[in-house]
Amino acid sequence: MFQTRQENEEVLYGEGPIIKVTSDDIHWLKNKAGQNERKRIRLCAHRNIEDSVHEMLIIHTRDTYIRPHKHLGKSESFHIVEGIADVILFDDLGNVSNLIKMGKYGTGLIFYYRISIPVYHTLLIHSDMLVFHETTSGPFNRVDTIFAAWTPDEDDKEKYKSYMSHLSSRADLYHELTEDGL
Repeated sequence: MFQTRQENEEVLYGEGPIIKVTSDDIHWLKNKAGQNERKRIRLCAHRNIEDSVHEMLIIHTRDTYIRPHKHLGKSESFHIVEGIADVILFDDLGNVSNLIKMGKYGTGLIFYYRISIPVYHTLLIHSDMLVFHETTSGPFNRVDTIFAAWTPDEDDKEKYKSYMSHLSSRADLYHELTEDGL
């Protein structure tokens, strides 16, 4: 097991100059994700929020709500380790502009993407757990993340569950239309 420093129930920092992660570590992280309120956890391989590169192993359960958001002045890469999810991109009005069906390498799905522009995005998680490696530029500053005004806040569970159900239907329709070439 690797050494960690716990920032809060969702954020751990790996300790030491070399961070090594095993499948047993992922299992331990999955358990921790299932035990906290928002059903997610991240292991940061960078030392702190001031680092210029942020690398994280992130675990979300199927029920995790990632409020659609965009990052100002940052790129973000995303590599699936385990699970299946759709990355949904939106225009500024909330219309679905792209849908990226993702799964781990070997599924035939896209397993890696990188966004280099500020575009609203979220995840629709289809597996019980989603494990992914994310890299973005630092330092972390909350004001660089803009949440979509047309989406419910994470504190309103009833509204965001309804929103995600509606979004899932829109994503299915988007996929059908684009798969048929319309």
